[in-house]
Amino acid sequence: MPAAAVKTSLSSDRSVKGMALMACCMVILPMMDAIAKYMATFETMSPGQVTFYRFFVQLVVLAPLFFWTVGGFSKVQRPWMNMLRGALHAAASLLFFTAVKYMPLADVFAIYFVEPFMLTMMSALFLGEKVGWRRWLAILVGFGGAMIVIQPSFEIFGWTSLLPVACAFLFTLYLFLNRALGNGDSPLTMQMMSGVGGTLFMGIVLLAGNQAGIADFAVSLPSSGLGLILLIILGSLSGYVHLLVVRAFRMASVSLLAPFQYFEIISATVLGYLLFADFPTPSKWLGIAVIVASGLFIIWRERVQSRRRLTPA
Repeated sequence: MPAAAVKTSLSSDRSVKGMALMACCMVILPMMDAIAKYMATFETMSPGQVTFYRFFVQLVVLAPLFFWTVGGFSKVQRPWMNMLRGALHAAASLLFFTAVKYMPLADVFAIYFVEPFMLTMMSALFLGEKVGWRRWLAILVGFGGAMIVIQPSFEIFGWTSLLPVACAFLFTLYLFLNRALGNGDSPLTMQMMSGVGGTLFMGIVLLAGNQAGIADFAVSLPSSGLGLILLIILGSLSGYVHLLVVRAFRMASVSLLAPFQYFEIISATVLGYLLFADFPTPSKWLGIAVIVASGLFIIWRERVQSRRRLTPA
């Protein structure tokens, strides 16, 4: 077999493995949010406290591997920027966990998936990336789908239904910061420092919120052994599954992996139904379908444009 064919075959094999890994991660990640909803519903633990434990446990479970393979904090090239990443991620997680306390998991995920549209818009506005009229139209249609989901949710849950939108905006800023940091630090280092930044940020937020008497920031310990186990699982998933996501992105291109993010809606719907008897209404299914279709179209257009850029004139 010619060397070029062997190289192409190996590249294709890596891409397939990357897609399989990404699909598995996207099915698993909504378990974190199901645990957060369970802790708020049955363990009466505030979303703020759950978010704190999410980053604190991530910090603890990653620490041995970090010190063994990296060698310590002195090896981190951009500690403050990585900690800022953690603070942004913690703020986004806090908004998401607060939303799932009051709303069905599938609804929150559907509204949150305006994030790819926000990322495309911000890339065009602030990074000068070219976005054609077809993708702008897809963005508008996608936001329309989000409105289909938000409208009945707003009538039921009020301003809480907009928390996933704010979460999506913060996570978009987090992704922008990832791009700014580049590849200076390893994925493990970035996750470790994210745990440090998220833990410190949530510690400050918890103290301030609890002092102000805000119920969603109440400080508490797990009320049962099951609650403690679930928090350990939550933090462990957040640390290691996100490491696998980073690995998947090193095995396959963004355009190949991006559609698998929508697996989260499927997993969230199943978990919401099995654990909390929540199931989207027909109108919400319509909104979810519009959001997913618009997002897939944007990804497809990006792949088309990438091929054109790579094809010699």
